[in-house]
Amino acid sequence: MVLHSDNGSPMKAASFLATLEKLGVLSSFSRPRVSNDNPYSESLFRTMKYRNDFPFKGFNSIDEAREWAKHFVQWYNHEHYHSGFKFISPYQRHYRLDQAIMEKRKKVYEQEKRKHPERWSKNTRDWTLPNFVALNPVKEEEEELIEYSQDV
Repeated sequence: MVLHSDNGSPMKAASFLATLEKLGVLSSFSRPRVSNDNPYSESLFRTMKYRNDFPFKGFNSIDEAREWAKHFVQWYNHEHYHSGFKFISPYQRHYRLDQAIMEKRKKVYEQEKRKHPERWSKNTRDWTLPNFVALNPVKEEEEELIEYSQDV
């Protein structure tokens, strides 16, 4: 059995690691800039914990926990707008409703710039959607190293 975790100090504490060893559990830690380790779940947990209705004192029953999680997932997928993909909900992105939304936003901004050019010193906001979103985007130098190592 393996326990995979981040590199936080509680997870690397000697007493915790000794307990894992005694139980026959191997420990595994996230690697920097490796997208499939656990940053997506960490990001989701952070979003969850900063909600006003987050149950810091726990739940009274498993059914109460399930009900809270159901509402959280509904909110996250349909109402929560993600800055990584220009304030579009996951539902809108997944079902490709994002293109029409971006076109509408672009038109609104362009109309407002024509009406009130004094409000803009440069261009309007870029509403081009990214092809993908990464929590730990790779820098150009790192990308070159990755490409080089794959060629070797």
